[in-house]
Amino acid sequence: MHDFLDNLLGQALSASVIHAGLNLLFALLILLVGTWVAARMANFSRRALQRANVDDTLSGFLRNVIYGVLVAMLIVMALTRAGVPSAPLVAALGAGGLAIGLALQGSLSNLAWGVLLVIFRPFRVGDFVTAGGLDGTVQSINLMHTLLLLPDGREAVVPNGKVGGDAIVNHNRRGTRRFELKLGIGYKDDIGAAMAEIRRLFAADARILKDPAPGVWTVGLGENVVDLVIRAWTSSADSWDVQTDLLRAIREHFEAAGISLPAPRRELVITHGDVSDAAPRQP
Repeated sequence: MHDFLDNLLGQALSASVIHAGLNLLFALLILLVGTWVAARMANFSRRALQRANVDDTLSGFLRNVIYGVLVAMLIVMALTRAGVPSAPLVAALGAGGLAIGLALQGSLSNLAWGVLLVIFRPFRVGDFVTAGGLDGTVQSINLMHTLLLLPDGREAVVPNGKVGGDAIVNHNRRGTRRFELKLGIGYKDDIGAAMAEIRRLFAADARILKDPAPGVWTVGLGENVVDLVIRAWTSSADSWDVQTDLLRAIREHFEAAGISLPAPRRELVITHGDVSDAAPRQP
């Protein structure tokens, strides 16, 4: 075969063809074997991340990133082996990556925040949070968006870039919550008796935590009421029910004890006759 090519193409050209063929063969071999090795390495990295209790979504994403980087390196190595200059190839890949990054900067921002949310876990599925300006229960978290179930039953798909770019409030991460109620009693009522009634209601409700201790304080003197504020801690699940039951109990016990809860009052002055005649004229 070698003699045939020498006779057909000449010795120099024959050597060039054989050299190019060998380089192409080695390039294909690099791609085939390298792709197989890259897949094994990427799968191994994913199993290692899963053993380290990394989230499945993040471990799958990192596995694909590792595989993509390795394949890109293999392509550069194979083309270089085939005789393609590496410098222009690397420059072209860099320019292409920059163009793709600029075109997808919004999506890449969501992706980056998705990775950070999965790593740092400011909330988990089932938590009630304020995120991206919305209040809702977390239904799912993926690398591009977070799904919230709003209190009225609607679903909100919030981009992770918006979630991470704003304050995140987790309402039940710690398992307990403090609530605050404000009410007013009349000036003729006994403040001490009213506060004692509220403290008895604290002791009677087992859902109100003793530590931190609940309390009631006088915080202001209004137009026709003395302002009281009530603060108490409950479990996150009982918060709304305890507030509702406590307000109803306060209303019933205050009524039985003769303590008033006055409503706001306004005075209305009605003038009969011609207002223009009654009003003094301005010079």
